[in-house]
Amino acid sequence: MLTPKNRAVLKSMANHLKPQVTLGKGEVDENILSAIANSLEAHELIKVKVLQNSNEDIHAISEQIVLGTDSFLVDIIGRIIILYRPSKKHPRNLI
Repeated sequence: MLTPKNRAVLKSMANHLKPQVTLGKGEVDENILSAIANSLEAHELIKVKVLQNSNEDIHAISEQIVLGTDSFLVDIIGRIIILYRPSKKHPRNLI
């Protein structure tokens, strides 16, 4: 569980990041979850961009991703989801 202070630190660190994964039409499937999980393992803190043509609610999508990747939701800013998960192999102790 992330504390408000941890979220603030992670949000400031994510400010300069570019989205690692872009979601368009369609639902969140195993391929998307695998790509996000791999990106989280490599970077620990990532942004996921949900395109305007997506039919689903951004909060529902973020919940599916968090549950499917065992990550933490840092914040949702517009159509951008910020996720954090410590690396299992090479943790950098961001928080």
